[in-house]
Amino acid sequence: MDRNVGMTDRFVRMGLGFVALIAALALFAGVGGLSGTVGTVAAPIVLAIVGAVLLVTGYTQTCPAYRLIGFRTLNR
Repeated sequence: MDRNVGMTDRFVRMGLGFVALIAALALFAGVGGLSGTVGTVAAPIVLAIVGAVLLVTGYTQTCPAYRLIGFRTLNR
């Protein structure tokens, strides 16, 4: 796959992905006051998925969504 994610974009993605995964782990552990709601299960799962996608796209410097719309942040 052709790289289309620049260095600044890469670091932002990886930073946000890391924060999202930490937040997901905190919510799974019960921190955050969501006990007894649908958010107890849904929010951490969504955050974990978003965090993982951000980390992978940052690490590989490839974003499928950018490819679909013809956008690049590499070499800007």
